[in-house]
Amino acid sequence: MRRARTPRRTLLTGVLGVLSILTAVVACSSPSGSGDGQGATSGVVTTTSTTSSTSSGASTTTDTTSTTTDTASTTTTATVPGAVPVTKLLVFVVENHSLAQMRAQMPYTYRLAKNYGYATGYFGIRHPSLPNYLAIASGSTHAVTTNAAPADNVTVRGASVFGRAIAAGRAAAVYADAMPGRCALQPKGRYAVKHNPWPYFAQERSLCRQHDLPVTALGPAVDAGTLPHAGMVVPDLCHDAHDCSLATADRWFRTWMTRIQAGPDWRSGHLAVVLTADEDDKSAGNRVLTVVAHPSQRHRVVTQRLDHYSLTRLYAEVTGTTPLGRAAKAPSMAKAFQLPLP
Repeated sequence: MRRARTPRRTLLTGVLGVLSILTAVVACSSPSGSGDGQGATSGVVTTTSTTSSTSSGASTTTDTTSTTTDTASTTTTATVPGAVPVTKLLVFVVENHSLAQMRAQMPYTYRLAKNYGYATGYFGIRHPSLPNYLAIASGSTHAVTTNAAPADNVTVRGASVFGRAIAAGRAAAVYADAMPGRCALQPKGRYAVKHNPWPYFAQERSLCRQHDLPVTALGPAVDAGTLPHAGMVVPDLCHDAHDCSLATADRWFRTWMTRIQAGPDWRSGHLAVVLTADEDDKSAGNRVLTVVAHPSQRHRVVTQRLDHYSLTRLYAEVTGTTPLGRAAKAPSMAKAFQLPLP
C-alpha cells in the first residue's frame, strides 16, 4: 500500500506559522529606548510633556507641538540618532530683539527651536552691543561700556574662547559678514566691528589675522566638513536685524542652516549650532531667544536662567578647555540641554 503524501501547501503553511511565532517572541523580548532625551543606543527617546528637573537642577519641558501622542501612555516619542558627542560649536548672533519678538517674527528660526531646543530664560549681560560680544568671547565685559572700535584704541587684555581653543590644539574661526578683509579693526559699510569680538583681543591679534575671516570662507568649510571646534558667525547690519527686519535675518539664517544640515559636520552628529541675540531692545529685561540645534535635541524647552556667560562656558565644554572669567561659575548650557560631550 502506498503511503499518503502531505500536500506541499500544507507543509509551507506550517513553516510560516512557526516563523511568525518566533518573530513575535523576539519582538516582545527586545529592549526599549532609554528615554533619557539624549538619543539612546536603541535610537528612541521618550520625553514627558510636563516640567521635569535634571540632575543638574535645570528645569526643562517638552514642546510637543509636532509630536505624536502614544495613546497607551502620557508620553511622546521621537526617533533620533545615537548620542554622538558634540565636538564643534557654531554660534550665530543677531541683534537687539527680545524673546517674544524673535518668536513672533522669525518663523523658520522658531520652528527650528521647537524641533530641537531653546531657552526661555536666557539673558544678555548689559547694553549696548559690544560688552555682550566680549562676554560671549571671554566671560567678561572687560568694563567696556561703548561700541568703540579697536582702531580707536579700545582693546582688551587676556584670552578669548577662540585663542584658548587654538592653544589647546583645536581649531577656531569667526566668519564675519561684509568684512572687507581678515580681522578688520574698523567698521565699513554693513560690517560692524562692534559685533566681531576677536579683533578687540590685542594679545591674540596674530591669531585673529589668520582665523577671523570674511563670511565667504564659511560655505567651503561647511561643504568640506572642516568647520572649527569653536566658531562664530557674525551677520552684517542687515542680516542680523539691526538695520533690517527680523524676517530678513530669519531668511538669511535659514539659507545657512539648510546648507549646514546638508554638510558632513552636521550629518556626523558632532556639530551643535546655537543662535542667540546679543541684547534685546530694552523692552523685555534683556531676555532673548536662544536656540540649540543638535540631533540629540527633540522638542526641548529649557526654563533655567542662563546668560552669555553660559555660552562662554559651552565653548569651553565643547573644546575641553578651562572656562574663562565668569563662565567658570555660570550655569552649564551643556547640562541644561543635556548635550552629549566627549
